[in-house]
Amino acid sequence: MLRPFAEDGAPTGPAWRAADLVAEIAARERSDAPRWVWPATARLYPALLDAGVRVARCHDLELVETLLLGHAGRYGEPRSVRAAWARLRGDPVPPDPPPPRAEPAQASLFGDDAPGAPDLADDIEQVVAVHAAQQRAIAPLEGFALLAAAESAGSLVAAELSHDGLPWSAVEHDALLTELLGPRPSGGLRPRRLQALADQINAAFGAGFGAGFEGRAHVNPDSPAQIVKAFAAAGLPVASTRAHVLKRLDHPAVPLLLEYKELARLHTAYGWGWLDTWVAGGRFRPEYVVGGVVSGRWATNGGGALQIPRVLRRAVVADPGWRLVVADAAQLEPRVLAALAGDRAFADAAAHGDLYAALSPAFGPERPGGAVAPQQGSRRDPESLSPRDKAKLALLSAMYGGGTGEGVHLLGVLKSRFPDAFEYVEAAARAGENGHLVRSRLGRTCPPPSAGWRELTAATDDPDDDAGERRQATAAQALRGRGRFTRNFVVQATAADWALALLGSLRRRLTALGPPRLVFFQHDEVIVHTPAELEGEVTAAVHAAAEEARRLLFGDTSVVFPMETAAVDRYSDAK
Repeated sequence: MLRPFAEDGAPTGPAWRAADLVAEIAARERSDAPRWVWPATARLYPALLDAGVRVARCHDLELVETLLLGHAGRYGEPRSVRAAWARLRGDPVPPDPPPPRAEPAQASLFGDDAPGAPDLADDIEQVVAVHAAQQRAIAPLEGFALLAAAESAGSLVAAELSHDGLPWSAVEHDALLTELLGPRPSGGLRPRRLQALADQINAAFGAGFGAGFEGRAHVNPDSPAQIVKAFAAAGLPVASTRAHVLKRLDHPAVPLLLEYKELARLHTAYGWGWLDTWVAGGRFRPEYVVGGVVSGRWATNGGGALQIPRVLRRAVVADPGWRLVVADAAQLEPRVLAALAGDRAFADAAAHGDLYAALSPAFGPERPGGAVAPQQGSRRDPESLSPRDKAKLALLSAMYGGGTGEGVHLLGVLKSRFPDAFEYVEAAARAGENGHLVRSRLGRTCPPPSAGWRELTAATDDPDDDAGERRQATAAQALRGRGRFTRNFVVQATAADWALALLGSLRRRLTALGPPRLVFFQHDEVIVHTPAELEGEVTAAVHAAAEEARRLLFGDTSVVFPMETAAVDRYSDAK
């Protein structure tokens, strides 16, 4: 069933039944490329893609309903068309249906004979009514129309990414696993390299504790409990087997365990079993979940597409005669903060290529010979850092919360030199601690605090016993935790808004070029698979899309959002 309507949602003609819905959509797309309004792209668009039909624009009712419910502080309520229809009528709201099944069930979604298919004639009226209600709700909300359009465009991109797939060489992947782990094992045995490491770990512990470990020297390196017990027997008690804990120990088993853990993680998450499951026909096809995280970032249903380890990037190989244009936004979240806060000094610094370097003069002169940048999670003394690294640490502390010792001094420098930027995230943190909602630039809204949080953090009298002090300490910790969440939410959610605007703009530009396809997206990074002769045009399209996204979200800000691009034959060559 189809029905035309105006931009405000008012119907402009009667509904009619198409003899062949796929053919009708294809014909309409060719003639006037309308905006298609449907319940959920994830359930409907894959069938169109399988039939060779792509659409330019859509309005995903379920995704937009989720955004509107979030804006109203009603996270978690059912978001289906039937649920929205029931809310409009004041009827009991039905739960959402289960997620769409994988193919081949997708192919029957347009058929009346699909198991449990609803009455489509009734559904079209609900679609029109819910869309009109959403348009009325969006109209007074500044920026929300762009958010709804960007989220819906993202749903099209997500379905197309899954359909087209990321070029993936099973031969390269197998060769990499064989190089690191040894030949593929059979019967559930460990790969050769892992077994060799397990034997060496046992030997290291055996030499250290011998009969002190219940008369045997066997330790299963896959068992944290056994590892903890083995270290205790060696006179080195530890609370966990996390890498940062093990690195503090002086024991011959430590480097072996660290290597084992890294290789075992690769074997478990991306080994031969993963290759058999997720790669077919030279393509890796994950299922993306748009808005899978409350901040607007995407998630995936299996496959780990958003966490592909760097070592596996050499398996991502362009087809013969094609190239991969890899692009990622440089220092995206700090630039988003600069644009959000409207801090002139901060914005001027963000107009440079390296934001941290531009901010570094505020944190002291560069020392002769420079300084070694800290690794992620490093607890080095901030005074030993270069001015650039101090600027980076101060910004990350401001956006994510934290800062102790000399780190507090760095935050003080940031506050004095860039007061508007500092106050922007501080205001968001205070709002969170007070139980209020905060929003992204376009109106994406954080979840409200739970009833349990409100009860825990409710004002109480001064404690007069140990239990009261513990309750008060727990409440203070909960307040700080929500403050850290909302402090980061306003930045990260706006970065997600920008990334969606980038995707929508880039998709439109690639469609005009023809063959190039978006094949990967991860937070602030995209990969386009393109004929080699079009790599220059694709690179230009990426930069133009980033500029359009900046303008759509932030207007005439001086903050720039540079995209670092590389045209390569394989992903591993990009960085």
